[in-house]
Parts: sequence; C-alpha cells; structure tokens
Amino acid sequence: MKEPPVQLDLPDNPWLELRRLTPARIALGRTGTSIPTNAQLDFQFAHAQARDAVHLPFDHAGLSSELAERGRESLLLHSAATDRHMYLQRPDLGRRLSDESAQLLRHHASANPGGVDLAIVVADGLSALAVHKHTLPFLARLEEQSRADGWSLSPVILVEQGRVAVADEVGQLLGAKMTVILIGERPGLSSPDSLGLYFTYNPKVGLTDAYRNCISNVRLEGLSYGMAAHRLLYLMREACRRQLSGVNLKDEAQVQTIESDDPDLMKGNFLLSSPDD
Repeated sequence: MKEPPVQLDLPDNPWLELRRLTPARIALGRTGTSIPTNAQLDFQFAHAQARDAVHLPFDHAGLSSELAERGRESLLLHSAATDRHMYLQRPDLGRRLSDESAQLLRHHASANPGGVDLAIVVADGLSALAVHKHTLPFLARLEEQSRADGWSLSPVILVEQGRVAVADEVGQLLGAKMTVILIGERPGLSSPDSLGLYFTYNPKVGLTDAYRNCISNVRLEGLSYGMAAHRLLYLMREACRRQLSGVNLKDEAQVQTIESDDPDLMKGNFLLSSPDD
C-alpha cells in the first residue's frame, strides 16, 4: 500500500502580506538563482517608463493654452541649458535663465512695477510627464486659496529645461515676496510622474537648498492635490509671519483625519461633523 505524502509545516511568509501594502519590489519569488520572468519584465517596463519620463519633451504650448482657457496668463522662458542633452550634463545651467529670458522677464517687470506676493513657476525638471498630469489640478486649488488670502500672483512662468533654483532668479527679477516652483521629480521605478513643490521666501540668486521648503510626491498615488496645497499654504502663511523659509520653517500644518478628536479640526469637514454642527 502506497504511503500518503508527508505534509510539511511550512512557515508563513510575512513578505506576502507586506507586498499588499507597498509598490516596492518585495516578495518577488525566485526561479533557481534568478527572479521569475514576470518580475524581470515588470522591472524592465518600469525602467523604460522612467527613462521615457526623463526625455519626454515639455509640452509648454499645450499647458499655456489650457491656462489661457482658465483665464490665466503665462510666460514662456528657457534656462541657460540649450537642449536636453546639455541640461542633463550641466545641472548648473538649468538653475539660471538664458540671457534672452532674463531680459524678457525684466521687460515684464518694468511694465508691471510693484512686484507680486507670489510668483508661480512651472518647470519640466526630470519628468515633464508629472508636470503635464498634475500642474492644472494642483494650481486650481493653490490659486483659489491664494486669492482668498489676498495675495497678488504673477503670470504662470513656464521654464523649459529648468531646475529648482531657477525660481530664485525668476522671483528676484519679478520682485516677488515668495516663489513656488512646480517641477517634475527624478522618476523612480514605481513613480515616473511625481511632482515636487519648492517654496522660497524672499528669493534671490545664490540661495542654497537650506532656504527652501520641499513638498514631494504630489500625484494621485502619493500626496493628494488638496493635501499638498494645504501644506504649502501653511508654509506660505508662516513664512509671511516669520519672514523666512527653509530649515528654520517646519511643516507643522494640522491635518484632518478620521482619528482626530480635535473639534476645531473636525469643523467644516462634512465627513467628520455631526448633523447638528
């Protein structure tokens, strides 16, 4: 008589449960000494998406047209990096405007003296895909609240081949009290379309990253547009009160959550308020 197969008590694999909670590449399994074919193909596809995001041309014309439909003026500038190849090899050139763009901005500032409270800059950075997908819905939230606070806004400054620090020169030439730049972040293997926000109070050429505040991973799978705008507005209000930004200005914005028992935070949220509120 044939004996039944031996039942082995295999330990549970905790990685399988963790895999449901993160897009990180964990618990992929293995085939021999390598990973399975599906996992390898998925990795190659994600890598191709990241490369495509870096080299995707900035559709500034389309973005400008959509801004115009919403009644917002825009101004197209270019960094000192003449093309994408130079931009990737010379980060320093992406941090400054070209001579022609700097002169154009000076003419605009002279025709509109007095400066502005907030200069909004949009640059392709390392992922034009992120800018194309997230700029308009985020700006709709930011500009609504900025106007409610009584801040004057510049035209939306579009910078091709721009890096974060280019906003400092833009803000200085416009005489802006504050600048925020929306820029495509370096693509990851699970996030080729992540948008970054960098805020600076009293911008001028030569500032280091220590003078800026960063809010990253703005996208549908990351930080929502509403939450990003909420955090940015907190930073801007505090910056105006304390007249600084950067490492000395911490993001201490209170966030409404289901777990919150603070009535002041719950007030105004129809999901949390009681029917009698």
